[in-house]
Amino acid sequence: MKFKTFFLSAATIVCAASAMAEPFTLDYGVALEANGGPDEFAPYYMSSLRNGRITSGRGANLDIAIKHPIDLAKRFSYEFMVEGIGRVGNKINYERYFADEQTWGCNSRRTSNVWLHQLYATVKFRGVFLTAGLTEFHSKLLNERLSSGDISESSNTRPIPGARIGFIDFQNIPFTNGWVQIQGAIGYYKSTDNDWQEDRYNYWNYHINQGWWYNYKNLYFRTKPSENLSVTFGMQACAQFSGDTRRYRHGVHTSTEKHPLRFHDFFDMLIPREGETYVIGNHVGSWDLQLRYRLHDGSEIKAYMQSPWEDGSGVGKLNGWDGLWGLEWKPKTSPTSRNAISGAVLEFVTFMNQSGPIHYDPDDHPGTTLTGDRATGADNYYNNSWYNGYAIYGRSIGTPMCPQPVLNTDGATTIFLQNRFWGIHAAVEGDILSNLSYRVMANYRRYYGSTFIPAINPSHSVSAMLEANWHLIRVPQLKFGARFAFDAGNSIYGRNFGVLVSATYTGLFKFKSNN
Repeated sequence: MKFKTFFLSAATIVCAASAMAEPFTLDYGVALEANGGPDEFAPYYMSSLRNGRITSGRGANLDIAIKHPIDLAKRFSYEFMVEGIGRVGNKINYERYFADEQTWGCNSRRTSNVWLHQLYATVKFRGVFLTAGLTEFHSKLLNERLSSGDISESSNTRPIPGARIGFIDFQNIPFTNGWVQIQGAIGYYKSTDNDWQEDRYNYWNYHINQGWWYNYKNLYFRTKPSENLSVTFGMQACAQFSGDTRRYRHGVHTSTEKHPLRFHDFFDMLIPREGETYVIGNHVGSWDLQLRYRLHDGSEIKAYMQSPWEDGSGVGKLNGWDGLWGLEWKPKTSPTSRNAISGAVLEFVTFMNQSGPIHYDPDDHPGTTLTGDRATGADNYYNNSWYNGYAIYGRSIGTPMCPQPVLNTDGATTIFLQNRFWGIHAAVEGDILSNLSYRVMANYRRYYGSTFIPAINPSHSVSAMLEANWHLIRVPQLKFGARFAFDAGNSIYGRNFGVLVSATYTGLFKFKSNN
């Protein structure tokens, strides 16, 4: 969408706000950032968990946003936001098979120069909310400034349009005297990356699904948070459904399978029914558990776990240690406090089991003396036989620790090729001065291909980032930032480094009452 549309939308909101009878405020922000490096892609920690703002190794972003925040203290409140991004950046070369010429060629593509990043409205009544429009995804439990990313739904990809309804925060369950709280939500969204996939897919093997929908659900229970020990437990459940699937075999279009959207499909995502060999749609989710303990000095320790499942397999926690395992520590803070370390996280992620390392079927070996039950599985995390990989614009909806389709310059942009891996992630942040903060993140990962296409030679990568942010004391609305990141190893990330510098100005529009 052009910036003209963005500014018209913003002006409409401002005019409407100024006409209201009660005092009204709008937050606004303008951010300019530029990044550079030798590779086509930005380093891992420069692009991950930033809602798709940066992919290319060289370029500049202008981000303009206007927001009226929700007031949680009021029984009825509302929020809306308009955000637009303009970017110039280098091209990325993908391979493509051209069937007419029966040859492979270079397919150079660049990120859109202008896009509408967010445009949404939220209404709240008591503890219930409804959001509609284009809004970013964020983890419900993890600290996304330090975490490696939620394995079900993280802040890694661009927003897509849709609606979500649920509890705006944890709500006390009646008759429990606040000892048990509940939080949950349901949402439906429409994918908008048809053109992106058409432009980057190689049309050689596998399949491409377009026009698909996305469903998200979560349900959490939490014990009393004012106690020293609080436990949160629940599940996230996500699904891709509908859309048309085109299959290719060695450059030949072999079939097209249509999945027309029907009204009952929205209900099928809540209670999946049989179809497409197992269940209709591509279902992904996790069991989530978090234990938070408050120490005597006011600091907190969190231990958490996310256990993945696919299409029902793994719901019974039969996938061994697969998942995210983490520890977080943060000190007691106050508005005037300064901490050399204000937070630290250590996480271990593994997708190595996926229903077991051995898959055996007697029918594959005629005449074998080994009969009886079959050893089946092969979840193939984030991939599906009918739908694209669990990603939007090539960026993982779940954890970016699993190498994403956008990196597949061979044009296999609808599949996760390295989803059998394990990795360690660590992060720390703090304050050097009252107006100077830092953040450091690093990880090591080892990749083994997938359960269907194992890697002949496993690969590895090391990624790290150092970030500093400086607030001007005399102009607190203005912030400057710098980030240095690098990748090393023999994996798909290669050897890469990059530098990003930014300037951000935030402020407040105030509109007086007409009375």
